[in-house]
Amino acid sequence: MIVPAKLAFTEKGTPYSPDYDDIYHSESGALEQARHVFIKGNELPARWRGRESFVIVETGFGLGLNFLAAWQAWADDPERCSRLSFVSFEQRPFVAADLAQAHRRWPQLATLAGALQAQWPVLAGGAHRLDFAAGRVSLTLFLGDATRLLPQLMARADACFLDGFAPAKNPELWSAKFLSALTRLASPGATLATWSVAGDVREALAAAGWKLERRPGFGHKREMLCGTLPGSRTATQISRSAMIIGAGIAGSSLAERLAARGWTVSLVDRQLGPALEGSGMPGAILLPLPAKDDNRVARISRAAFLHATRRLRELAAQPAASELRWEPAGVVQIARDAGHEALQRQTVDNLGLPDEYIRFLERQEIATLLGRPAALGGWYFPGGGWLCPSTLCRTLLAGHANINQRYATTVGSMTATAEGWLARDAAGRPLGEATQLIFANAQDALRFLPELPLQKVRGQISCLPMASFRDIKQAVCSKSYLIPNHGAGHDGIAYLGASFDLNDEETALRQSSHEENLAGLEAMLPGASRGISAANLPGRVGFRSMSPDRLPLAGQLPVNVGGIRSDLPLAAMERQRGLHCLLGLGARGMVWAPLLAELLAAQLEGEPLPLERDLVAALDPARFLFRKLRRS
Repeated sequence: MIVPAKLAFTEKGTPYSPDYDDIYHSESGALEQARHVFIKGNELPARWRGRESFVIVETGFGLGLNFLAAWQAWADDPERCSRLSFVSFEQRPFVAADLAQAHRRWPQLATLAGALQAQWPVLAGGAHRLDFAAGRVSLTLFLGDATRLLPQLMARADACFLDGFAPAKNPELWSAKFLSALTRLASPGATLATWSVAGDVREALAAAGWKLERRPGFGHKREMLCGTLPGSRTATQISRSAMIIGAGIAGSSLAERLAARGWTVSLVDRQLGPALEGSGMPGAILLPLPAKDDNRVARISRAAFLHATRRLRELAAQPAASELRWEPAGVVQIARDAGHEALQRQTVDNLGLPDEYIRFLERQEIATLLGRPAALGGWYFPGGGWLCPSTLCRTLLAGHANINQRYATTVGSMTATAEGWLARDAAGRPLGEATQLIFANAQDALRFLPELPLQKVRGQISCLPMASFRDIKQAVCSKSYLIPNHGAGHDGIAYLGASFDLNDEETALRQSSHEENLAGLEAMLPGASRGISAANLPGRVGFRSMSPDRLPLAGQLPVNVGGIRSDLPLAAMERQRGLHCLLGLGARGMVWAPLLAELLAAQLEGEPLPLERDLVAALDPARFLFRKLRRS
């Protein structure tokens, strides 16, 4: 549970933390301190010049002034690196309104601060990835205890900003153990800077291997501390070319994330256009999967849900998004029975998450919200909503000229080359060569990767009469889900779904599936199915691809069994060069895809990852093989 910071000020007007009994910045000037101690102390902007990317790790986000100062210095530098990645930790973050109030003190940062405030995340624990400057500046903000979260960060730091509260007030962030863990994330030749010259801090850093020097401090501080690690960073040349098989939500999301980083992407699909198979359903709802114990599935789904809704807000504001159909009107998840209702209520109480993320509403509250009787109480996700997946795929692909889209093309074979992979079509004709080959083609990937435990699940939706649910604004779900006919650009049809038929290959509509959907509607909204006949009801059939543990597969593929040692940890398993996947998104592809595409793109680029280490492992496509080897 994240407890927000309280915005307070000293008698001199300096922002102050009652929790730590310390000020957030020097009374001599916050922005000036950030520039003198952290920007100049790390020899920026000179050190990022001539680089493709540069990574800064900070130990205390506070008001975000060090991030804003670094972003401004990067933006003002004509010789800046292509991408700036900033990672920071904060246990007591401000709510958005307090952050905005504090930022008014620095009008010279208004534009950048406004962009940060617009993307400020829901105050839920874990990693939050925010993108700025058309994706060229990223902020990965870890909310929670930094001593617990630092080992979860997967990154290589080029510069470190040590800016927690004073060692006497917040000793954990200055301990030898913490500083040693931070050092392990630093690249050879990395630098650090801090306003603290405390003896214990100097000793811990020196013991970790830093070469330290004192420099003139800022304000009332006579001295500050700077450090350099021995060695020099080896520049890694990345050949930025990828072939992605599959142009559904997984492939389209990944193509866009790589193209935004300057990659040349070839997107190949066997259909006549994007999102014509599983992602071709006319509607999908966005909501997370909370759990009382906040397990890994719940944490990943929360991170993915919050990331997806942020990305949709960004996309909706762009000119290329004119056809995007995204209705962020909220989602209601009605309990299945009395026991589930009690579990939902207890889950909300246990998690202590902000109301803007999740609330429990009693039955009458849901009835008032929807204007319809509700069977039971349930969860309400104000930030959720529904969208048309195909419009999202087309919007993602429309914004980048460096995505070569090839449709009505089936990949028949692939061959490893000296540089990467050569793909051929079903007739043996070359389709092209790329350094990275990525499978994002759902169940069809089993033609090449038969060892993956993917399961095929049939889903049928029912299209309901035009005027049936025009009065409902929120999407509603329980055993079934209802997307109402509401919102700009809607086709006037309400969508009800979806059946769940494991290993069922039937492509034709079935009346029994319509009846199942209508029974689910009646169970959550009594009386709602009255007058609707399952006979001859329109609909659509699609197929989901999912894994046994209901989590997607995202990352580099492992080598075959014969080349794997069972005594190694998962992360050390040998991988197939240049071969990756984004598969098994199941029924929540719209939730998973944006964040997991960012994850895979960051892995390929060597950037800080947007998820905690244990969650990345939970998504690793090698996990099933790893478990099999350990069992045997």
